[in-house]
Amino acid sequence: MNTISETIITIEKEALDTIHFPPQEVLVDMKQIEQREYEAKRAMKLGNLFNDKVKILFEDAEGIKMLETSVWGMTDNYLIFKRGTMLPLNRIHEIII
Repeated sequence: MNTISETIITIEKEALDTIHFPPQEVLVDMKQIEQREYEAKRAMKLGNLFNDKVKILFEDAEGIKMLETSVWGMTDNYLIFKRGTMLPLNRIHEIII
């Protein structure tokens, strides 16, 4: 039996520069979108105050992937990591703190 964890590829944040992200939102429920924004802000605070890492499940053009890193900043549309690497918020399924 396959579980979702067996199908998720873990990547390093440096690989984000080479990934293609479709423009569509991956979440359909407004409550999930609001929860993702709340978790993103929380992850940013933890990253800035304590250098804590979080796990981020996101979807690119090829499927679901995961990375573990500290969040340094956030805009309306992106999470920002060390060295200015960015991940579109609308492609994030879940932020695990």
